[in-house]
Amino acid sequence: MTDLDRIATERLIGERPSAADADELCVLMLHPDVLRTTWYDPDPPTRSHIVDKLAGDIEHWDRYGFGPWLLRDRSNRQLVGRGGLKHTTASGIDEVEVGWAIHPDRWGEGLATELARASVQTAFDVLGLDDVIAYTANDNIASWRVMEKAGMEFDREIVAVGLPHLLYRARRDRA
Repeated sequence: MTDLDRIATERLIGERPSAADADELCVLMLHPDVLRTTWYDPDPPTRSHIVDKLAGDIEHWDRYGFGPWLLRDRSNRQLVGRGGLKHTTASGIDEVEVGWAIHPDRWGEGLATELARASVQTAFDVLGLDDVIAYTANDNIASWRVMEKAGMEFDREIVAVGLPHLLYRARRDRA
């Protein structure tokens, strides 16, 4: 286990995922409200899509030594989300993204902001990165706010998954 395999914030524990997490992750990622902000294909995802995404996260961890965590409530260990750091080419080049998906029952509690701040700090202080990005669909105002509260600034508009998105960036020299 590395220092990155597990993180803790005030209310969250982030743990490196494993294949055994598939059932819990499917409940989260197949929730209709989560799908509205994470799935842009006209055909709804299946359990197989989510299991493949989990396998991709595990492969990312194996390759880079970091990746998205499964997020549990510190008080009761209930799965409340998924998120963290992951390589992406959404901006047109290989960069590290801060991403999150929080269960809708926990929206509005600031958990995404808590994770985003911890992820940015981990990127700078542990991984030694100079910058990280996050992006969201143009109409996802809640995600804009999370990015801004995590110290990210609007960078530019991009097209991701064939749709317009807003790209935000945090830079070490401005943290």
